[in-house]
Amino acid sequence: MKIFSRYKKGKKTLMNEINVTPFVDVMLVLLIIFMITAPLLTTGIKINLPKSAANQISEKKEPITITINKKGEIYLQNKQMDSKKLIKKLSELKKQDQDLKIYIRGDRDINYGKIMKIMGEINRAGFKKVALVTEIN
Repeated sequence: MKIFSRYKKGKKTLMNEINVTPFVDVMLVLLIIFMITAPLLTTGIKINLPKSAANQISEKKEPITITINKKGEIYLQNKQMDSKKLIKKLSELKKQDQDLKIYIRGDRDINYGKIMKIMGEINRAGFKKVALVTEIN
């Protein structure tokens, strides 16, 4: 099927312009969807992070995330475990990647000593790249 748009002295000519409006509309909808869902995909454990005015750090590869919720339960990524099992699992992961980075996400209502205890155990196990995660204002 040919699309005719212009007339020159009674002759029909083919339209040679591409209509990009539908393409732009679809791309904008996808952009909005990804902007909304991307933060939700970072972790599955719901906690209230403390706020900070620090700049956001961008990483090339995804770090290991440890989450400590309001009840003091410890999660490695999305799997719940105790601190001894956590250190054992982190040691196994370090054998695969010597440049392992660990992020600790602690609920703002939890005792700071609990977070520092976990961080100390991780550091004693030989991990040097450990960071605390906060929510940016």
